[in-house]
Amino acid sequence: MADLSAKDVEKAEFAFSIYDADGSNVVDAVDLGNVLRALNLNPTNATIEKLGGTKKKGEKLLKLDEFLPIYSQCKKDKEQGCYEDFIECLKLYDKEENGTMMAGELSHILLSLGEKLTDSEVETVLKECMDPEDEDGFIPYAPFLRRLCDRAAAE
Repeated sequence: MADLSAKDVEKAEFAFSIYDADGSNVVDAVDLGNVLRALNLNPTNATIEKLGGTKKKGEKLLKLDEFLPIYSQCKKDKEQGCYEDFIECLKLYDKEENGTMMAGELSHILLSLGEKLTDSEVETVLKECMDPEDEDGFIPYAPFLRRLCDRAAAE
């Protein structure tokens, strides 16, 4: 791909190979979002579906030469957020401007805004990424978001 650097192609090949379960040089389209997220991109589920991702395993397979243009397109997409963008959003809920927000509000946000999570997904995210609440029900949101972004990049 002319618009991907040699280093980008190398990274893409490596991430692709991780999800190439049987060494056949194809990845199931159900894993498209995982491969893109392994490359530090944050596409929405709608974007993944638009780019050819599927919801069921075995519906579609992608070869590396089919994946590279998808990676390139997703890399150019400005609609995906990054850590700094998410911090700015959570600052809206920081009433005291001290780096904390109510844990209940965080749970509500995850359940009701954007690409809504299920109750069990929210429970898992909060259990794995959130610091304990203080006596007033507040949590520091920056460490929560850092853990969440780091885990998403590691998957």
